[in-house]
Amino acid sequence: MNIFKVKTEIYYGEDSMDKLKDINNKNVMIVTDSFMEKSGVVDKIKDKLINCNIIVFSEILPDPDIEVISKGVEILIKSKAEIIIALGGGSPIDAAKAIREMTKNINKVENIKLFAIPTTSGTGSEATMFSVITDRKKGIKYPLVSEGLLPDVAILSPELVKSAPPSVTADTGMDVITHALEAYVSVNASDCSDALAEKALELAFEYLPISYKNGDNLKAREKMHNASCMAGIAFNSASLGLNHGIAHTLGGKFHIPHGRANAILLPTIIEYNSCFNDNNYMEHSDAAKKYFKIAKLLNLPSSNVRIGVKNLIHEIEKMRKMMNIPSSLKECGIDLNEVKLNMNEIAEKSLLDACTATNPKKPVKEDVIKIIGKIM
Repeated sequence: MNIFKVKTEIYYGEDSMDKLKDINNKNVMIVTDSFMEKSGVVDKIKDKLINCNIIVFSEILPDPDIEVISKGVEILIKSKAEIIIALGGGSPIDAAKAIREMTKNINKVENIKLFAIPTTSGTGSEATMFSVITDRKKGIKYPLVSEGLLPDVAILSPELVKSAPPSVTADTGMDVITHALEAYVSVNASDCSDALAEKALELAFEYLPISYKNGDNLKAREKMHNASCMAGIAFNSASLGLNHGIAHTLGGKFHIPHGRANAILLPTIIEYNSCFNDNNYMEHSDAAKKYFKIAKLLNLPSSNVRIGVKNLIHEIEKMRKMMNIPSSLKECGIDLNEVKLNMNEIAEKSLLDACTATNPKKPVKEDVIKIIGKIM
């Protein structure tokens, strides 16, 4: 028996922030970063809340670590907050999820509601049961997976994404595309997750270039916000794959922005999963057939499976170049000698990453080393 469900209530569109007006006479903790507080976005949230006691925890940095989560737990317990509002990109939302989950486990409190308000269109964290926490001492990113991590409410306001700079729009937008493609070819993919992944890809390939070139285009921003959330719901059900397994490891080791790491890897991973070098000319893997279907959905030249997949790869590379995203680790400024010295460790950690388990092609250590070699 299979199941597909969406626990999170999703409010979207230009007036979606008005959902916050339902919160009144509550103790509220806002989890965010210092930029959101200094830029006045936190004040916009406060203005919507009615007669609430509000505490702001704005110490979240990219790739939130165990120490900041522990501090957040202490503040949440002391504040006796009944509602957490996570405001920002994937890092504040992931941090808020982990803070609530740890507090529930420590204090045995079950009634803390979590509102997630993303200010980037990329992680889909507002609708997933995943949270990625970093151990900086070990240089490892840990994906946490629990249904308790799912936010109760997601608010997708395109107005809050307008301020995202082009580089952030590019990185997070490629994260959307990677989420959708990995969910689509995952061994756990279903008709429901496929439908969401397909629509997310259709929207992202159309509206990401527009959002990148003109951040004030509210329609494009709204469509990318929706695509991000749909891709999140898709991978929440189907999980991801080797692309994320390696990206988590590279990000933890070399501090590459997550979406950028995904974008660098994606063409090589599609080629790897398609297995063209492993099969006879007329035989194609299930993953290759699904990539081919996406190529046709995007109206790319697709007279046969190989041509369709090659053109999908080319389209991703073309979009990556247009948005000035590096195509290699060298272009990211990574010391390649350090990559070589740590290659075995990187490969082993990538294989152990929870996301790798649902990749359509089961990788071995040598496969990961070859993939990293191609992106160096």
